[in-house]
Amino acid sequence: MGRSHRGRFAALALALALTPAALAACGSGDKGAATAPSGRAPAEEAAAKSRERVQAYLDALTARDADAGRSQLCAPMHAAFDAAATGPNGDFADHFTVPDATITDVRSGPNGQEVSASVTVAAGSRKATRSLLFTVTRNGADWCISGEAPRDRTAEPTADPSGPPPPAAPSPVSSQ
Repeated sequence: MGRSHRGRFAALALALALTPAALAACGSGDKGAATAPSGRAPAEEAAAKSRERVQAYLDALTARDADAGRSQLCAPMHAAFDAAATGPNGDFADHFTVPDATITDVRSGPNGQEVSASVTVAAGSRKATRSLLFTVTRNGADWCISGEAPRDRTAEPTADPSGPPPPAAPSPVSSQ
């Protein structure tokens, strides 16, 4: 009976010695980082998809293609976009042109990915640069813009400061 007790003790000691190595092998690989279906890490995937959506919206804005812009938005934003986008102060108003629109930052936020952009809007000879903040969220397997808001209230007018003020910031859809 003494031998059997020592054998069990040795087996238990061996099992305890190997447990940390066995548990380490149970990780998800790549130092524990999960990967998205594309093979990228989830945070990297979210940033890339968010950047793509906002860039497509900015491209549509520059091209004055409201349908292409609308297609980047989440479904709940479509009605507000339809009501305001081509209105007097909408992003796609006929009297505005957008000579420059650039993404300046992409980061994770409390309601999804936050994509900051600098948009220069022109109306005739007057120009104003505005900072916009887009919120991009995952909608099933896809991504869409779920909010757009002015980033700050300061403009950088490039017209004569003694002349009339630059046009209002285009923002047909408020963030939710």
